[in-house]
Amino acid sequence: MIAYIRGRLASKDSSSVVIENNGIGYEIFIPLSTLYNLPEKDEEVTLYVCPYIKDENIMLFGFSTLLEKKLFLMLTSIPGIGPRLALNILSGIGAQDLLEAILNGNTARLCMIPGIGKKIAQRIILELKEKSKGIISEDLMAKDRFYSIKSDAISALVNLGYPEKTAEKVVSEILSKKELDLETVIRESLKRLSRQV
Repeated sequence: MIAYIRGRLASKDSSSVVIENNGIGYEIFIPLSTLYNLPEKDEEVTLYVCPYIKDENIMLFGFSTLLEKKLFLMLTSIPGIGPRLALNILSGIGAQDLLEAILNGNTARLCMIPGIGKKIAQRIILELKEKSKGIISEDLMAKDRFYSIKSDAISALVNLGYPEKTAEKVVSEILSKKELDLETVIRESLKRLSRQV
């Protein structure tokens, strides 16, 4: 099972990207929310990936966040919702807004997504309401961890003599591209800061 792909962003359009990794170009289908978070062409990118196999064809679906990937897997577990429709749903509503709509039973909000009628909206809410509660608590824990790493990394750089604003800018840039542990964030930050001197 492929969990994620990291490599050079060879090309991108509104529905897919090609990521080159070790000389192989992987075509990955994405929602619009992921498209907006992509770096410029030829820069390094990491996408969380869900492989989908049908009639001996393998398709890859990719996401900029783990939350989007989890929601995609939840949506495709519902009978009648395939990967294309799930991708369309994630293109039509943000991940947090989708979770809120499901938890609040907001059928009208889901019906605003192109291609989603009342019956499908009701089915999504019925099937995913309980599962969404677990995702919200997981997401909050991940956010707490993210802010803890960010704060600790900035503090370490300030203690090394760097201005707080400079430290915050560099750490934020690094964490915006991928999830890293504290030690790696500090090491990458020092590399960037040494190049700026």
